[in-house]
Amino acid sequence: MLIQSKRIYVGGDFIPAQIEMHDKKITAIYAYGEKEVDRDYGNKRIVPGFIDIHCHGAYGFDTNYADPEGLRKWKENIVQEGVTGFLATTITELNPVLTKAVQNVAAVKKEENLPGAEILGIHFEGPYLDMKFKGAQPPEAIVKGTVEEFKQYQKDAEGLIKLITLAPEHDEDFALTKYCAETGVVVSMGHTGATFEQACLAVANGAKSITHTFNGQSPFTHRANGLVGAAFRLHDVYSEVICDCNHSTPEALNIFFKLKGKDYGIMVSDGLMCKGFKAGERFMFGGHEIEIYPDGSAHLIETKSLAGSTLKINEGLRNLVERAQVPFEVALNSCTINPARLLGLDNRLGKIAYNYDADLVVLNDDYTVEETFCKGLAQLHK
Repeated sequence: MLIQSKRIYVGGDFIPAQIEMHDKKITAIYAYGEKEVDRDYGNKRIVPGFIDIHCHGAYGFDTNYADPEGLRKWKENIVQEGVTGFLATTITELNPVLTKAVQNVAAVKKEENLPGAEILGIHFEGPYLDMKFKGAQPPEAIVKGTVEEFKQYQKDAEGLIKLITLAPEHDEDFALTKYCAETGVVVSMGHTGATFEQACLAVANGAKSITHTFNGQSPFTHRANGLVGAAFRLHDVYSEVICDCNHSTPEALNIFFKLKGKDYGIMVSDGLMCKGFKAGERFMFGGHEIEIYPDGSAHLIETKSLAGSTLKINEGLRNLVERAQVPFEVALNSCTINPARLLGLDNRLGKIAYNYDADLVVLNDDYTVEETFCKGLAQLHK
């Protein structure tokens, strides 16, 4: 297939060009108008496919439900927001629930020729967290992590756990952090009361990222800098941030990206199973009831605290550029090349270039998605 537009994002800028796709890959980039094309997108923006490394579910499905049909529906429909790759994310639960959850992801991942976004792996959020900073994570299932238990989870997941969120201050001698670093699992610090100093030590022992910066972690003050201070100060540490403008204000998002720059900030949705439903509807999340608010956020019924979001990644891009005044390149990198680089997939994902996977998003000027290509296959074409 050959497509063209006057605005294709290549090398940090929009240029008129044509993209040739064959056998799941980008096989050539031509000058605009050079060849006869299958589709001409006029002046619409074509950008790399979006990657969401922290999303729990959507459309009534949660990763912890271990329902194969729900996961298939999720991966098929998430392309509506331009996502072409994602990490199915667990929440804290008891061992039998998490075991079934990771086994389900591994089973669906094996299925060939399914439509929709690519399951890039599993984000294992909890259960090795801090009780004080648990947020909406179920407290009854929080435990101290061990290498032995994690090995079994990874075996059940058939090696698909690519990222783990943990509280480093409870990882004795950083044993689990070091094991994960040795075996290629990204360690992200989150739901933690770690001090700035403890965060620095965790990084020295293999941690590479910070989970949903500002939320579920020790805050920044001018005398106790906390994990937020570590996100700001440690410039080569990746940091997620939820870009719904509810978990953090547009002003906080602006500050975050000014400090992280264009290479180390990562947009995430932290999306829940209630994505795709209307305000006022209620769902169960880790055994606790949540409700969707009119602004799209989801809150625990019992405590009113934030539980997650219903954010779509294309809307997050709009929030960053239009509301938080983040430069487009910085905002786009946060949901394309930066998460790809963190996961070690930047040799095939995250940009429009020869021999990269043909994962593309055609964006309208209002940030709605006109078309999504997953491995060269159009997903939304009517």
